[in-house]
Amino acid sequence: MGFDDLSGQVIGCAIAVHRELGPGLLESTYEQCLAYELKIQGVNFQVQAPLPVQYKDVRLDCGYRIDLLVDNQLIVELKAIEAIHKIHEAQLLTYMKLANVRLGLLINFNVELLKNGIKRFVL
Repeated sequence: MGFDDLSGQVIGCAIAVHRELGPGLLESTYEQCLAYELKIQGVNFQVQAPLPVQYKDVRLDCGYRIDLLVDNQLIVELKAIEAIHKIHEAQLLTYMKLANVRLGLLINFNVELLKNGIKRFVL
């Protein structure tokens, strides 16, 4: 599946979750509901995928986790916060670099209209 199709499918699932639940819940709730939507759509994904850090010649498990790794080619970082800040964007971009993944979505569910809470990144 192409990047646009894959991100479009994830965004569609996120919109379905947001329409059902609205803003104001915990990030973990949105994560589980989005995972359910992806599962019933037949999308290949991992929840809380480990993300080791490559430092010089050693791989270190520093406890980082990718919220959703979709089809090993899209990182989805979920938030349920008042506003997205540059540090959240930097976090996603760093995860993309560490995982060698070119496409990322930053989705903040704590908004009135979900399209205002989605940012797409391509490396």
